[in-house]
Amino acid sequence: MIHDFLSKSYWAEGIPRDAVQKSIKHSLCFGVFAGENQVGFARVITDRATYAYVADVFIIESHRGRRLAKKLMSAIMSHPELQGLRRWSLVTRDAHRLYEQFGFTPLANPQRYMEIHNPSVYRRR
Repeated sequence: MIHDFLSKSYWAEGIPRDAVQKSIKHSLCFGVFAGENQVGFARVITDRATYAYVADVFIIESHRGRRLAKKLMSAIMSHPELQGLRRWSLVTRDAHRLYEQFGFTPLANPQRYMEIHNPSVYRRR
């Protein structure tokens, strides 16, 4: 379910199953369930001491509009291993209003940030 969703998402389109498995193995993961069925997911890439990056947050379409993403983010932000961190970050195209509720703001000093972004990496595997 997680791979199926992510492989069709705007941020991880075409991601191979082994890459999803590896990313889950090395992250602190959160799930949202309706009974026995998983309907949402998020993972946090963190050293559990100073920094956390929130990634792959989603609720499947049939369960959106029920405040599940807000509950998911609440669970992440209150997790005992993620308290007292100096910095949190994430990237989003369209969920700014959700993340603002948890204190996320645009970068104060974007000129300091650098990245290597390779959006076609999954097409070459």
